[in-house]
Amino acid sequence: MKQFVISLLVNGLVVYVLAKLLPGVHVNGFISAVLFGLVLGVVNYFVKPILSMLTLPITILTFGLFLLILNGLMVMLASWLLDGFHVDGLVWAMLFGILLSMVNTMFGVPDVIKK
Repeated sequence: MKQFVISLLVNGLVVYVLAKLLPGVHVNGFISAVLFGLVLGVVNYFVKPILSMLTLPITILTFGLFLLILNGLMVMLASWLLDGFHVDGLVWAMLFGILLSMVNTMFGVPDVIKK
């Protein structure tokens, strides 16, 4: 439980900093960033595997690049579900998703919701 709370707070901090750095991503505060990290983890756990299977032919045809669009769509869905976080478009959502996963990988932050 302690590791879950720590990873949730670190992930929220990363979301907050990235939202301040990217002009197309807006967050109301740190609490909204932490909640967004939690919502994004839940969306990635439940919705993304289903959409990944449904879009498998497109993913194969694009040599996996469609997964970037799918990640952006997951960020936009989580943004739609949460009032304190907003993304201006799919390109900003894709860039945010790429940077979020890169920073989390660099700092060794585990996923908030593990499969």
